[in-house]
Amino acid sequence: MTKLIVKRERIGPVLGRHPWVFSGALQRIPEELQTGEPVVLINENGQFLAQGYFNSYSQIAVRLWSWDENDIIGENGKDDKNVEMFFEKRIKQSYETRKNFVENKKTDSYRLVHSENDLLPGLIVDKYADYLVLQFHTQGMEYWKEQIISALKKVIKPKGICERSDVRDRRRSTLVIPSEQSDEESLSGVLYGKIPERIKITENGYKFWVDVIGGQKTGFFLDQRDKRNALQKYCAGKSILNCFSYTGGFSVYALGAGVKHVVSVDSSEKALELAEENVKLNKLDVKKCEFICGDVKQYLNDPEMVKKDQFDIIVLDPPAFVKDRHKVQEGLMGYKKINESALRLLSFGGILLTCSCSAHVTLTDFRYMLSESAGRARKTLQVLETATHGIDHPELVAFTEGEYLKCIFAKVS
Repeated sequence: MTKLIVKRERIGPVLGRHPWVFSGALQRIPEELQTGEPVVLINENGQFLAQGYFNSYSQIAVRLWSWDENDIIGENGKDDKNVEMFFEKRIKQSYETRKNFVENKKTDSYRLVHSENDLLPGLIVDKYADYLVLQFHTQGMEYWKEQIISALKKVIKPKGICERSDVRDRRRSTLVIPSEQSDEESLSGVLYGKIPERIKITENGYKFWVDVIGGQKTGFFLDQRDKRNALQKYCAGKSILNCFSYTGGFSVYALGAGVKHVVSVDSSEKALELAEENVKLNKLDVKKCEFICGDVKQYLNDPEMVKKDQFDIIVLDPPAFVKDRHKVQEGLMGYKKINESALRLLSFGGILLTCSCSAHVTLTDFRYMLSESAGRARKTLQVLETATHGIDHPELVAFTEGEYLKCIFAKVS
């Protein structure tokens, strides 16, 4: 394998097990390297540091997947037996964590592989019951697609595997997508077996229909499973407004916890139709529901639409408002406006669950934004709970760039 020398003054992040190596940290990058090709990093004395794959000749040159010198990956090409064993080992490690801490009789769907954070940089795998959905976020990881599919079939034994690498069309970004992402059309479609038009999954005992082929993201927002569960304690006998409701995840949980009325607002009519089906699937009272197809910002600010009602609970789970680190302030202004509008509609003692999935917005920035929104709405807020990722979305301690989800439960006091 090609050996790349890390400059002495840039060796710290590699030793700290950060999964990205920038081109400026390397003494030299050979011109003939192919995207996806395995490489070994060494120091200036020739000592082993880490292994990964060559990513591109732009900013992030190498993505690391091992700090073990005994991992022999692709030394004799992609068909090397060690390659298959490596991917099997990584997937088994990820699967064990989820089986031990997430999967049970009431939950059969979760994120199986979380990219850099599971030491498979650029790969997302979501498990929906007996089916898998893949996203390749980098060309370098896509280079190993055949070997990854083979390993997934062997370890997980799914009924079907499909790809949803159309990342530019996703409602929100679950990882930092670097600027060197290829301009070529990303792929989607069935890779193995058969994928039904809709898959029925179970999450904390609730049932949901998931459209993994045409839905947002990979079909469902698995990263909010524990937040949906946490919301239930506030719901009994309350009225709730679920903004950016998609297929009704928060609405179903709220109904299951005994809300008296829930309004779901989303810009997708198809998503709202599925939300109503999900209510019926769980044998919940659809008469307590109102489904509104429209722009959330307009709804929150239109007295005619909201009928000047005061809601007891409002959920704000919008798409990423900040997709570029140069537009943080612009995005924070967007968050500020919708949170201010929501707070004006919350009754005294009401609960606001507000979320951001923008990786470029820190929790501190998000909380400061919320304080400004509360001040403008003339409401006093108490933070009751703060949540980030769930167990199936682990984070490498060194990889702070992978932090994205921030959720705050706050009470109007």
